[in-house]
This record gives sequence, structure tokens and C-alpha cells, in this order.
Amino acid sequence: MTAQGESVGFLVLQEQDRSEHVPTDKELADAKKYSWMRIPRFDYTPSSRLRFILRGGSPHRASEWADLPDRPLEEQLAEIVQEVGLRGEAAERKRLADQKAREEERKRWEAAMQEARAAYAHAYRVKHLGEQAAAWYQASRLTEYIAAVSDHATSLPPGQERAEIEAWLEFADAHLQHLTESVSAPKLPTPPKPSGDDLKPFLGHWSPYGPRSY
Repeated sequence: MTAQGESVGFLVLQEQDRSEHVPTDKELADAKKYSWMRIPRFDYTPSSRLRFILRGGSPHRASEWADLPDRPLEEQLAEIVQEVGLRGEAAERKRLADQKAREEERKRWEAAMQEARAAYAHAYRVKHLGEQAAAWYQASRLTEYIAAVSDHATSLPPGQERAEIEAWLEFADAHLQHLTESVSAPKLPTPPKPSGDDLKPFLGHWSPYGPRSY
């Protein structure tokens, strides 16, 4: 049976009456003959009494009901039905609480993901800033170097040494031009779309793949 979507099983048992066992002549003879022979103390016979057992769900008041001398089982059916209903209500409350907990957990995960993306973008821009500053510093030093080497080259007479220096200066000028272009128009870079692995360092205990992906 089900109550509020909660499955509740049941078992109906026929109880037994117990009475003193009267040994038979054969049992007495066998017990005397065989040391391992044990004569039972009681006999059990089916009675007209029933026992009703509920299985499943969270017990609220009781799980078993039985025929009593002053209260037969049929008079307890209302209690059984009530217990089934209470277990169903408890299961529904738990289901709603679990659902709310999952929703709140997802909201916290989504907030953590948003913060991780912002932290990733910030770290990316800080790294880019460092690279631009290093390139600017290198370009400044290279400009001074080229000027000094150029002055030295102009002081040399025409010949192989001067030609080799001028060839080197031509390469250095081209490289300086590339560096200058990279730092001449600095702007806020747009970070690439981060992967799950990119976000992991900024998520703490959360997984980038979902609130319950551990």
C-alpha cells in the first residue's frame, strides 16, 4: 500500500497457542535410548488470533497490532489506517525538506560558480597585466640597447663588422616593433570561457560540474 507516495508493506500472521507437551511412549523410549534425544516442552497450535505488522516508512506510534482478549484486531483498524497516514505525511515532509535542501544547495553552488568565474577573470587579467608590464619593461630596455648599438655601428668604418651589426640591429628593430605594438594600446582583456578545470582552484570544496559531483 502507499500513502503520500510512500510504500508501506504489511504482514498478517496467525498467532499460535502454546501448551505443555505430553511426551508419548515412543518419545520417552527414544530419549532413554539416545542421549541426544530432547523431548519438547511445549506444543504449538494455530489460534484464531491474528497479528498485523507494518513495514516501511518512519514508525510514528506503533508497527504491530494483535488480537487482544478485550480488543480484537478489527477494532484497531482505525489506528492502523492512521499510522499509515502518519507515515505517509512524514515521508512527504521529508521529501519536501530534501527537495528544498537540494534547491538551496544548488543556489549556493551557482553563487560559488559565479564567484569562481569572476575570480578566474580577475586572475586572468592580473596575469595579462604582468605580461604587458614585462613587455613594456623589455621594450624600454631594448630601445636603449638598440640606440647604444646603433651609435657604436655608426662609429665603425664600412666593412664586415659594421654590416653584421646593422643586420643584428635590423632584427632587433623588428622585434622591438612587435613589442611596442603589444604594449602601445593596453586595454582590459576579455578572458576566454573557462573550463571546469580552470575554475577548480577558485571553488573550494565545490565541483565545477554540479552541486553533488564530487
